[in-house]
Amino acid sequence: MTTATYRGTFAVGEFRAIWLAELQSIFGDQLARVALSVLVYQRTNSAALPALTYALTYLPDLVGGPLLGGLADKYPRRAVMVTVDVIRAVLVALMAIHGMPLLILVILLVIVQLLNAPFTSAQAAVLPNVLSGEHYDIGQSIRQVTSQAGQLAGFAGGGLVIGALGPNNALALNAVSFALSAVIIRLGVHPRPPAGLPEKPVAHRLRSGVRTIWHDPRLRALVGLAWLAGFVTVPEGLAVPYAAEIGGGAVTTGLLLAAHPAGIVLGASIWSRWVPAEVRLRYIGVLAALAIVPLVGYAFRPGLIGTMILLVISGSCAAYQITAAATFMRLVPDAERGQAFGLAGAGLIAVQGIGLLVGALVVLGTNSPSMTVSLIAGAGVLTAIPAALAWRRARIASPL
Repeated sequence: MTTATYRGTFAVGEFRAIWLAELQSIFGDQLARVALSVLVYQRTNSAALPALTYALTYLPDLVGGPLLGGLADKYPRRAVMVTVDVIRAVLVALMAIHGMPLLILVILLVIVQLLNAPFTSAQAAVLPNVLSGEHYDIGQSIRQVTSQAGQLAGFAGGGLVIGALGPNNALALNAVSFALSAVIIRLGVHPRPPAGLPEKPVAHRLRSGVRTIWHDPRLRALVGLAWLAGFVTVPEGLAVPYAAEIGGGAVTTGLLLAAHPAGIVLGASIWSRWVPAEVRLRYIGVLAALAIVPLVGYAFRPGLIGTMILLVISGSCAAYQITAAATFMRLVPDAERGQAFGLAGAGLIAVQGIGLLVGALVVLGTNSPSMTVSLIAGAGVLTAIPAALAWRRARIASPL
């Protein structure tokens, strides 16, 4: 059992502010994604354009992470978070205006998502200054559980809220959530000077971040383990056709999509509360592989309940990502945390997108979602073994 506690972590005022700001904005973000899809569909009556709009809420992070994440090192991190939130509040408020042309909506959406990179990088980089030791791991666990629960609530309740208020008013609520986040962070987080050198250009910070990760075997191993998430996202992309394959419909799809996040919540709670820090570090690689192994069971088409059990087990093991991310941020020098987080995060989004794309291509050949998930999971297990061994060697060579 860990010596740090949830109560002790919440006793840190700055963490409470960061957590509260994140809590109330997560629901707004998920609500906005659904609202935009509904708004685009209402305007165009096209099935493809809402899907494209939804994809645009993720794609800018691929560019924003590497190019804008370093702003969290160049400028004071509280100032970066507050400024970004204020700008996003204004932009989303403009998106909420009735009759806003779709082209302008898309442009504003891309800008809003690009601004996500410096905010999340600043937030991730400042947390090791706010929480120390095992409190930091618990804080990361709390944020992960909050994020998963908030996303579930946002997707589940988004349709009801949009049905009651309309998509434009739902976007207005999201704008309010950004404004509230800015106020909470401004009042609750202490000011700190910039961690990096302000005169460093973007290209220099980018090269420096890549060099820092590449030259430390521990950081390389942790990034590799985190990027195994690309194999775990495949069932999400194939949830609809797999539900049909086992004789289900929309309700089955919803339950399948909810099972993995529920497992993450369960695993995060157990992982951070009851498992000692040294054990968590030792078994990061093992759990990374075990997060993929249950998905091989898709080959047997175990039905709804059986598949949900597989996904919950996978999600519980995937909670290793919390310790991996926390350890990564501790190992990176403070002056480069924002840039390093942006690079690692962009790579994570990229491998998840690649995983979904590969799943879509493989299912065209197999014509079986269950076999597709199983085959890709098998490849994932084979990939996870050398990744886990690399972490073991790095940890033994340079003890944490």
